[in-house]
Amino acid sequence: MASSFQASSVVKKDSLWTYKKCLAVCCLVSVANLHYGIDTSAVGGMQAMPGFLKVYGYEDPTSPFGYGIDSTVQQLVTSLMNLGSFISAIFAGIFASKLGRKSALWCAVVVNAIAIAIQISNTNKAALYIGRLLLGFANGWLVTFSNVYCSEVAPAHLREVMVALFSYFVNFGTILGSIIVNYTSKRLDYLSFRIPLACMYIVPTILGIGLFFVPESPRWLLHQNREEEAKKALDALRNDHGEQLRLEWAEMVHGAREEKRIARSTPFMDMFRGNDLRRTLLCYGMIACQTASGVWFFIAYQTYFFTIAGVTKPFDYTIMNACLGFVGVNMGIYLMKRIAGRRTVLVTGAIFCGLCELAGGIADSVSPGSKATGNVLVAFTALFLWGYNTFVGTASYTVATELVSSRLRAWTVGTATALGYFLAWLTAFCSPYFINPDDLNWGPKYTYIWAASNLLCAVFFYFCMPEMKGRSLEELDEIFEARVPARQFKSYNCRITEEVKAEVSVVTVKQDA
Repeated sequence: MASSFQASSVVKKDSLWTYKKCLAVCCLVSVANLHYGIDTSAVGGMQAMPGFLKVYGYEDPTSPFGYGIDSTVQQLVTSLMNLGSFISAIFAGIFASKLGRKSALWCAVVVNAIAIAIQISNTNKAALYIGRLLLGFANGWLVTFSNVYCSEVAPAHLREVMVALFSYFVNFGTILGSIIVNYTSKRLDYLSFRIPLACMYIVPTILGIGLFFVPESPRWLLHQNREEEAKKALDALRNDHGEQLRLEWAEMVHGAREEKRIARSTPFMDMFRGNDLRRTLLCYGMIACQTASGVWFFIAYQTYFFTIAGVTKPFDYTIMNACLGFVGVNMGIYLMKRIAGRRTVLVTGAIFCGLCELAGGIADSVSPGSKATGNVLVAFTALFLWGYNTFVGTASYTVATELVSSRLRAWTVGTATALGYFLAWLTAFCSPYFINPDDLNWGPKYTYIWAASNLLCAVFFYFCMPEMKGRSLEELDEIFEARVPARQFKSYNCRITEEVKAEVSVVTVKQDA
């Protein structure tokens, strides 16, 4: 039997530098996720900006800002982007099945630029809402296709690094957004919020230019019966053009052939049939757990949350937390690559995040509104964001993209991403009712809900999530088709690796002869 956490025996375990071309391409494509980080931190910070509140809120002498904001406006500004992402992601599979990953990213770049222009051009609330919705349309495809692409082009033993670039760029964007709003928050004019919005042109500019130098996904091309183009795309992504490339190519062709054999009808229907149903439900569960951690609440509302809890310097603490999250991403990538498997990382992360949120709720229950409670909230929110990014955040899309079959990846990951954005929208829509002083006024006690949901996530990860570290996507297809229980994934010996080696050996002998 194969040993635990063994990389695919088809592709040898070379260093990351050996695959520097593929890493550079994945970095370029993953810039797409920078947008979401900048947006969430900037928009969350704008809700505590006097300049923004002066335009979209109302005067309130009792507020720490001098202005108040209606909870409906909070809901729409924060949640419409998630709603737009939900709508676009759910239709991602239809588009990708015909036009590919690159074309989808280009479309998202164009829509993103239009959405930002609408938000900057005037101060009408309706225009702001339309811009947020369009920005969501773009973001749904940016996130879905950047992660699907990186998963499909990465070598098996480096997939956790290249797909985890999602978290890397989201957090880097969060730092940028937090710094920008911190330095514009004191302004009382329109530039206080237009500057952060204008900074979102960073993504369409870099990505739009970079896509000219990015090859299409070789696995997608294979499933479109474009083998010659697929081979050229794989060549462009790899430095090694010898036996290792031949082995990897043979495994991909073998896997594509097998997937076509077992396909029953339309991709959408196949997602919910046979062994693919299990893979779809696991993928949905993984993305749902990302939201159940409570991270979207803290990302969207932490600045406002700190302010109403009486914490001084809320913008400064938001920057600090973004930086800690970025440190966590780097630690998480190293952890998954060198130390632990996916399942261990996820279970540990859910427990850690739940305890951090429980601490905040208990502190406010014991001494509501005190300085000591404010310090506890700052400390455990920082620990939560570090822990989330070290464990759950870094692993989430790596796991979600490798759980599903190659022919259904865009469909399943797209609809799973849509589910995630729907839940994030629901979080953004409902949270103001819980924390806003004009509504339920729970304040920090709201974290009790997230502590409980993290406990449920830990149970799900422990009993249902298989260990997939080091397996090629084609090996995972074989293991799921064999209906192997989650606990036996690590030890399962795949047939495809031996068959591919035999095929390549025969071809090599014939060529030598």
